[in-house]
Amino acid sequence: MKIKTALISVSDKKNLKPLLSVLKKNKVKIISSGGTYKEIKKLKFNCIEVSEFTNSSEILEGRVKTLHPKIHAGILNKRDNKLHLKDLRVNNFENIDLVIVNFYPFENTLNNNTNHSKIIENIDVGGPTMVRSAAKNYKDVTVITSSEQYSELIDELNKFKGSTSLDFRERLSRIAFTETAYYDSMISDYFNKITNTNFPEKRVLHGNLIEKLRYGENPHQESAIYSRKSEMNIEQVHGRQLSYNNYNDIFAALTISKSLPKNAGTVIVKHANPCGVSIKKNHLESYKSAFACDPVSAFGGIVSCNFKITKLLALELSKLFIEVIIANSFDTNAMKILKKKKNLRLIDASNYKINDGLKHVSVNNEILIQSEDLKKFTTKDFKIVSKRKPTSKEMKNLIFAFNICRNVKSNAIVLASNETTVGIGSGQTSRLDSCKIAINKMKKFTKSNENLVAASDAFFPFVDGVEKLIQSGVQAVIQPSGSIRDKEIIKFANETDTVLVFSKTRHFKH
Repeated sequence: MKIKTALISVSDKKNLKPLLSVLKKNKVKIISSGGTYKEIKKLKFNCIEVSEFTNSSEILEGRVKTLHPKIHAGILNKRDNKLHLKDLRVNNFENIDLVIVNFYPFENTLNNNTNHSKIIENIDVGGPTMVRSAAKNYKDVTVITSSEQYSELIDELNKFKGSTSLDFRERLSRIAFTETAYYDSMISDYFNKITNTNFPEKRVLHGNLIEKLRYGENPHQESAIYSRKSEMNIEQVHGRQLSYNNYNDIFAALTISKSLPKNAGTVIVKHANPCGVSIKKNHLESYKSAFACDPVSAFGGIVSCNFKITKLLALELSKLFIEVIIANSFDTNAMKILKKKKNLRLIDASNYKINDGLKHVSVNNEILIQSEDLKKFTTKDFKIVSKRKPTSKEMKNLIFAFNICRNVKSNAIVLASNETTVGIGSGQTSRLDSCKIAINKMKKFTKSNENLVAASDAFFPFVDGVEKLIQSGVQAVIQPSGSIRDKEIIKFANETDTVLVFSKTRHFKH
């Protein structure tokens, strides 16, 4: 059936003129209200105000204007249902065949406002209600929820002489229900947040598709990346498309990078595990030190710099095969050097901030949710339990190692010297095996145990792990307390004149 009447009510008023021209050409009557009505009249097109159409004035400061039987009966009636048609005739109602609506900008209001009353007033009620009505009745009604859909609608109207195809209406209906669900999920999240409800009875997740990826962890798996925001706060400035594994490594690297001191720190990640970290103040030395921790694993890995990359470092980075380089921007000369590698992905993470929210892991039909482990460590979070006390330098080194350790897959052991990792053992079912791996890497690559400290992500169940570390040259150990053999470990530390510091919290990463 030809579209005869359209209802237009939009917050986003761009690109209306070309659409209005096509509607005029097809002799479509337009109903509108508020700012949209004024905009249509300003563009010199005919339009009937909603209050005139319904013969009912807007009330409650505009809260009630489109919530009227004449509007919703016009949208919801089945055109081939005799009872529906009779109801329309009795009430002197008419069909509304096209609904063009987008909602009050609730997301923008949240991002730019903390005033609760203003946020509440930006919860759209009438708009989503009309969209749901039109989407439900897609067999007879076309629903448009974004200005980006205007060109498609124009094509349909031109192709079908003022009508639209069922396939088009059905597809737009799917999108419309997604829009209302997304909109409601943001409102639900907001109320969960202001009531401090992390785990409500029902959890609604929302996200915007950033891109479909070539494949998942393996070529036979499908994959895509979504963001809770309209766009991600990292920007790819060069290189071929990122993969699922690239993104997984990028987020692992950024979690560590953004926990390091401002404008300092190089992190090298392979398979979501750090294989080298340094926070030396000189940026070139920081990278070289991180690389020296495990140069074999660094090959084909990801480098994340918590600072701006300049020419000198770019020249050094260009010597190694790297999948991705992340930085807080790149200077012009660095970009020229690194862009010579066509496949190298460059990521600007200047605007990336770690959100202290909830972490989700999904398996089958189940979703595990927990708060993020983003605690900023201070000396108050630790207790010195050995007779020998750490120097301020040793304590800084211990806290640095412990911070890196919590981002290593359990069981995790990190050896560090002068706030640089020199050996990392990860992902073992035995903590003693992780100790051996970390020690072997140190002996293989750095051959130095100067000011050597060790961090463990959980307590040592037996003395053997601590003994192995001390035999390798470790002078100070930091670990969570909680083992039934804590006293034995403290005794062993005192017997070997080793610094032992207990963390008040455990930091597994499974």
